Amino acid sequence: MGTVEGGAADWVGRWWRDGAAARHAPALAGALLGVAALAELIVRQAGTAALGPYVLLLCLLGLAATAPLALADPVAAAATVSAANLLGLAALHAPTVAGAAAQVLVAYRLGRRGWPPGAVALGVPYLAVALTDPAGAYVRAAAVALASLVPVAAGAGIAVRIQREDAEHRAARHAIAGTLLEHTARGERARIARELHDVVAHHVSMIAVQAETARLTTPGLPTEGARRLSAIGDTARAALTEMRRLLGVLREDSREGADPGPQRHPQPGLRQLTDLIDEARDATGAGTRLILRGSPTSLDPGVELAAYRIVQEALTNSRRHAPGAAVDVELHYADDELRLLVRDNGAGPAAQARTTGHGLLGMRERATAVGGRLYTGRSGTGGFLVEAVLPTGASDLR
Repeated sequence: MGTVEGGAADWVGRWWRDGAAARHAPALAGALLGVAALAELIVRQAGTAALGPYVLLLCLLGLAATAPLALADPVAAAATVSAANLLGLAALHAPTVAGAAAQVLVAYRLGRRGWPPGAVALGVPYLAVALTDPAGAYVRAAAVALASLVPVAAGAGIAVRIQREDAEHRAARHAIAGTLLEHTARGERARIARELHDVVAHHVSMIAVQAETARLTTPGLPTEGARRLSAIGDTARAALTEMRRLLGVLREDSREGADPGPQRHPQPGLRQLTDLIDEARDATGAGTRLILRGSPTSLDPGVELAAYRIVQEALTNSRRHAPGAAVDVELHYADDELRLLVRDNGAGPAAQARTTGHGLLGMRERATAVGGRLYTGRSGTGGFLVEAVLPTGASDLR
């Protein structure tokens, strides 16, 4: 017995979760209210001398005031139920309780899924009956009740519809924002990969050239040494080929974004920061300073490129969001890290609205790509601060 009951409960639960309850609710409500209307009419006519055809007509009228709830079209259902209830009000001097419930339900359904103004207007005929019908207080009370309940039910349906549409719009906006953010991150990573390719490809090609030169110019080089140098050159050239193949995939991935193509000039580094700061000073007319702390050293080209691009984006953000503000660019050299700070004296993050910009995402991607980290937010002086901590990766290749 417990197994049967458990199986029935599971079936009901699945039926409810799958949405079948919502799909079949109008038909189920129409059937139940139709049976209730018939029972009420039979009880009403049991103590009277009404003839059979008249009772049959009343029963058909009761069904017409309830069963159309099962119709898929909410407008047709509302029109049929309303007309039948008004006729029932004229014939019986009061609608059945089931008919009144059906009238309230069709108003709610029409407000939620159909025509909201029409749903509210369903109560107007009952208001007219309440104001003009001379049949007595009972009819007037029933008409006033329906004239009050129908607009309230329609308003509830409209509110549910607005809430559902608002939730759908919010979900669509969130999906679009997430897609845009993902697309921006993918494009920024592709640009970073292309720039790093230009840096790394130079050194790998130098390895191939130096290995080949050593093999050809070293006098008395053993055969095994020449073979190993030749293998080094072959490996370096294979690495270059794989890098170019990967770069080709990245270029195809971002082709729709009007990618300008690979840059043919050397990628910038920290030595070009003075030119970048001079350009920013000339463009804004505001004070822009470069402050160095510690002993400057040659860093890995990828780290220098990331630092340059972070400063470039931070200066661009300052010009856009804090025009006229003075900007300090600080480089703190330590043994194992480079601490980079770009600080302005503008109004700060609240007024500048920069906490979710795509430029900040690009800076964070660049810092992460070289094993560093990035902080953005309010500075101690009230302006906006961009702080990056990058591994030094000191190199002897220069």
